[in-house]
Amino acid sequence: MRLHIRHHTSYRYDQPVPYGLQQLRLTPISGIGQTVVEWNLSIEGGHKQLDFADHHGNRVAMIGIDSASTSINVLTEGVVETVDTGGVLSEHRGYTPLWLFQRTTPLTEPGQRVVSLVDGLDDQSIDDVTRLHQLSQRIAGAVEYRTGMTDSTFTAEEALAEGSGVCQDHAHVFISSARHLGFPARYISGYLLMADTIEQAATHAWAEAWVQNLGWVGFDISNGISPDERYVRLATGLDYRDAAPISGLRFGGGEEQLDVRLAVQAQQQDQ
Repeated sequence: MRLHIRHHTSYRYDQPVPYGLQQLRLTPISGIGQTVVEWNLSIEGGHKQLDFADHHGNRVAMIGIDSASTSINVLTEGVVETVDTGGVLSEHRGYTPLWLFQRTTPLTEPGQRVVSLVDGLDDQSIDDVTRLHQLSQRIAGAVEYRTGMTDSTFTAEEALAEGSGVCQDHAHVFISSARHLGFPARYISGYLLMADTIEQAATHAWAEAWVQNLGWVGFDISNGISPDERYVRLATGLDYRDAAPISGLRFGGGEEQLDVRLAVQAQQQDQ
């Protein structure tokens, strides 16, 4: 499948910003299941300072906000060809060793709710992939998909306590639970071609667990499936903070207004 993606993010401030930096993880890379045909990044109100690959292998652009700017606009657009791998990536890439993906983080620290959620899933009579799909189903039942109930600071335990959340929360609960069961697990940010709309309000998120003799396997808890050809990976990490599409800091600027416009659509290929 060939997917055309256009992603526009705008920040507006009610006072000039004297200094600010942003890290953009908005450039997909070619790999198993996806090939980047073309991709462009443009910025207004800021300037690119450098590009680098982080320890997870993500492409990162460091952006400086222009002095005294009252807005910054980031536009990424491109085409990615995808194939369905059943959610299996097979190999491990990047500079981060597998054992690090078993480390907890503040967003994925397991508590009593995670321990209760995974109760019984250590049954050795079922295979690992089945066990992880059962975990995904349990999370979907415990955390109803509902927007506006959580934010990027919510932990896995807090999402379970709330009983509702979004794809980011589902991913964090899965990661926390999978690590508690002994699986290396990681967070994925990216794009999803939706069946009923082209225009979207945000990027998507899912999780992957490392299965012995198989490799990394993806689980989209919010949609109850493993990623297929409708998915494009942007960045990966231990949790949202490692893989956030845009993160940074600023001094001054007063109140901030954020606007995101995202369109993902299938592009017809020439025969």
